[in-house]
Amino acid sequence: AALEANAEEQWLWNRRRVLAYDGSTVSMPDTPENQQAYPQPPQQKPGVGFPLARIAAFFSLSCGAVVDLAICRYAGKGQSELGMLRTLMDVFRPGDIMLADSLMCAWTEIAMFKQRGVDYVCRLNRSNRSADFRRGKRLGTYDHIVLWSKPQRPRSMDWKTFNRLPQSLAIRECRFQVEQPGFRSKTITIVTTLLDADEYTKDELADLYRKRWNAELDLRSLKDVLQMDILRCKTPELVRKEIWTHVLTYNLIRTIMAQAAITRGIHPRTISFKGAIQTLEAFQPVIALRAQHDSALRTQLFEHMLKCVAT
Repeated sequence: AALEANAEEQWLWNRRRVLAYDGSTVSMPDTPENQQAYPQPPQQKPGVGFPLARIAAFFSLSCGAVVDLAICRYAGKGQSELGMLRTLMDVFRPGDIMLADSLMCAWTEIAMFKQRGVDYVCRLNRSNRSADFRRGKRLGTYDHIVLWSKPQRPRSMDWKTFNRLPQSLAIRECRFQVEQPGFRSKTITIVTTLLDADEYTKDELADLYRKRWNAELDLRSLKDVLQMDILRCKTPELVRKEIWTHVLTYNLIRTIMAQAAITRGIHPRTISFKGAIQTLEAFQPVIALRAQHDSALRTQLFEHMLKCVAT
């Protein structure tokens, strides 16, 4: 949290903090304790699968740090990325922006975030809604504001919370083309509560949604590079500790990358996570052996290490 709070202003998007949300799963040893706490997927027969936990995290778009993370079962009532999202809402401050994929395109969640003073940017979930740009207040080509009426109460939400939500929401819908050499062009429609077309242009919103891919890369760094995809502990309590130890390690590496970026005046997102780990591993024995009792030399080596990380 301290790392994310001290992010350089040029790292922010339009001087605002953006948190990207994404989820995945991790497996663990097949013990009775783990099976009871995190049962294997119901479609697998007993004895042929492994306990599976679902994780979801908020990543800082500015520096890549994990700001908060939730852990739950793979299946069951409330055991979804959308269900975990409600448990992590307190991480936001008024003025922040929530960035997510189409799975998070839910009226109730958008309304709850708006009540907290947090704006929402996500991809339109076409299975629930469709965009008709002939309706609403036109802002530009494939860019308009429409009213989304209040839906029926979700089964996972109590009546008291649901009744506090407004009867309708003003939502901005934007459609743009994604063109990549060698691939077919793709049409993407995003929805947002950032309604001011002068302050937040359609091109800026398209660029912001493209940056959501960073959350996928961050999750891959956490799971694959730090090898958190298959856990080793045999009890649920130690499994959770193992996950948080990986998160701690990940954030410490992100801190080094942010410090290195500041020394060279660059963005931390331009630094390779795996390359930073390799540099840290190369410097670790040198710092441990040569600078164990020499603070001046240790500081000198640390500054040189930051330059190598930035390079």
